[in-house]
Amino acid sequence: MSGNGRRTTRSRTKSATDADGDDPLRNTKPNPKLRKDRNRAHNSIRIFDVNLKVMLGVSVFAFFVIFFLIRRLVNPAEEVRRPRVVTPFPAPKIMDLPQFQGEHRESLYWGTYRPHVYLGIRARTPRSLLAGLMWIGVKDGRYAMRHVCQDSDELSTYGWTHHNGRDFGHQILVDQDMTLATSFLKSKVDGSGYGGDWAVRIDVQSKQSERSEDMLRTAHIFFYMADEDGHALSLSRDNLDVHEGSLLASGSRMDVGGWQLHLKSMDDLEVHYSGFKTNHIHNLSELVQENLGAQARKYGRLQLSDTSDGSPNILVFQVSARIPFKTDIVFVSRTGLQSSGVEERVNSLTGTSLTSQLKEKQREFDTKFEKSFNLADKLDSESMIAAELYTAVPSRPFFPRGFLWDEGFHQLLIWRWDVHISLDIIGHWLDLMNIDGWIPREQILGAEARSKVPEEFIPQHPTNGNPPTLILALRDIVHSLKRNKFTSTESKEISSFLERAYVRLEAWFQYFNTTQSGKEMSSYYWHGRDVTTTRELNPKMHLDNKYGAYFDFGNHTEKVRLHWKENMVGNNYATRELVRQVLERPELRLVPHVGYVSLFPFMGRIIPPESWILEKQLDLISNQSILWTDYGLRSLSKTSSLYMKRNTEHDPPYWRGPIWMNMNYMILSALHHYSKEDGPYRDKARAIYDDLRGNLIRNVVRIITRLGFCGNNMIKERQGKGARVFTGWTALVVLMMAEAYGES
Repeated sequence: MSGNGRRTTRSRTKSATDADGDDPLRNTKPNPKLRKDRNRAHNSIRIFDVNLKVMLGVSVFAFFVIFFLIRRLVNPAEEVRRPRVVTPFPAPKIMDLPQFQGEHRESLYWGTYRPHVYLGIRARTPRSLLAGLMWIGVKDGRYAMRHVCQDSDELSTYGWTHHNGRDFGHQILVDQDMTLATSFLKSKVDGSGYGGDWAVRIDVQSKQSERSEDMLRTAHIFFYMADEDGHALSLSRDNLDVHEGSLLASGSRMDVGGWQLHLKSMDDLEVHYSGFKTNHIHNLSELVQENLGAQARKYGRLQLSDTSDGSPNILVFQVSARIPFKTDIVFVSRTGLQSSGVEERVNSLTGTSLTSQLKEKQREFDTKFEKSFNLADKLDSESMIAAELYTAVPSRPFFPRGFLWDEGFHQLLIWRWDVHISLDIIGHWLDLMNIDGWIPREQILGAEARSKVPEEFIPQHPTNGNPPTLILALRDIVHSLKRNKFTSTESKEISSFLERAYVRLEAWFQYFNTTQSGKEMSSYYWHGRDVTTTRELNPKMHLDNKYGAYFDFGNHTEKVRLHWKENMVGNNYATRELVRQVLERPELRLVPHVGYVSLFPFMGRIIPPESWILEKQLDLISNQSILWTDYGLRSLSKTSSLYMKRNTEHDPPYWRGPIWMNMNYMILSALHHYSKEDGPYRDKARAIYDDLRGNLIRNVVRIITRLGFCGNNMIKERQGKGARVFTGWTALVVLMMAEAYGES
């Protein structure tokens, strides 16, 4: 059998019965009528064939059009295919979990979420109502506007002394001889809108202990409201006499409904205002300064113009009074209803009522602080300085935005304070993951944040990974979950979080295993290094038996330096720049520079407690000629040829000697671990641990006592270095005090 009975005209053969002579039909003359009928039939079939093809084509086209329209209706927000780097990871969002909705979400809606200004309030929404504080300070005999946190303002100290991360905060700002204390409080009562109401108390005092003429001088503070969506704000009246009424401004938004801003004070205040219509809210300081300057030149008075642009989306209120004075500013939401009880809500957030609530919140904070970190039994009699605890930014003046690897160290503190807030923050970071498992190293959101970042640091490359330190906090949370440290409700929510987060954590792990891998199996190398530049002096882990230390491995030479080179620019003048000069050809070898990188297996606690390698690591740590100082462990050995050497002309020593608190915490944590493990080096680890812990705590306390702030790193002369007011991972000193290391 051929398997197919079909035959083509090419394969047909002529049979004997097909002969003309044997077929009477073939020998008869054609019938004209029959031919006509056949032609009609044939023509009809041919025309039907053509129509069928056209109809099929139209039908297929219509099907795809209808399918596309239905898909667009079902998914109206579907976007055009995007590059992989901005394609979200295909998994349910962690922040869609029920525990992050409802009351939890609303309770965190308003907050001091503008860390780059001295006092800034906004909602957790992309485009929000903004509120903030400015004041006029004096520098070098000249007036200067204070608004954005910056080192050049030279404030003696500022920062939150109390902040619970939810509804209360208190900070002190010392500017020359003037001290401002700002308090923030939220309230959710019947009648208030989404997110509730909030109040700000501003208490202005003089640093002078005795009354003097200086103490009686006039101070000028400015409080503003701005709408990022451009909605018009309404001024209550042209004559802002606080004794006639407390209402300053009002407006309406979809999220909170109608709202009002009120001001109350028992002191004699003078209030002026200005209204602006602009999309560039991040330039608000300049707008106010220009208005004040014009008034000063025209009338010789340092006051706002009491005028407004049409339909302003920014209103600024100037409050002037003799020091000392105090004022309460209240924001109330959902004011459009008669039953909203606006007056009662304003009264409950001002005056003696506000005072008692702030005292109670401060007492609750102190109680929870002691319960969370249990410092009373851990410290000697040396005086301690209150430090801010709740922060998701490393430094308000220098780094007022989220950094991925900093965030893991922040969460080591925050989860112990409020695990719900910690999971909220970690969930947001993990939800930023793209389809390849990459998470951007920084979050530079909005014009205000971008204004603080140099342009060259804004682009981020998905091939460059950032250390996954969030795992440190998650590890501690899991260990505490196993030890039943949480309530039943908290345990269920943490378990739900981990279940939802697992697929993203796995993708993150695979991202590092694929994009950061080396040529050898299970090896890694530094991705993102510029191997073509001649302007860097930067050699970018392997165990050396001789040193008992772990070293980088790669092309390296010790005979390299930065030297000045002159370049001619045209025929006019010469310029000088530092360029790298290699005096000996590099070769594949261990890079003999002992530093933090030599201790990472130790920090990870993966060295067996009975291993001779552990003894060598302890010797490196305690050697004063290598890493040990009386203030903490150096980042690079004094014996290194790169110790305290510049990396480029414009890049001073950073990880080449200074003492970093995050790495010292990791080392201290490992010392604490090995001091409790059975092994021959247990006592040695304990002795080093006690000495290092004492040195670090004393150094940080002395720096804060003397300077009023802490830096992001330190040097041996007990100086805070790097970014000023760097609470970030330097706040890990609290965990050192509490001896909280997340032991398994």
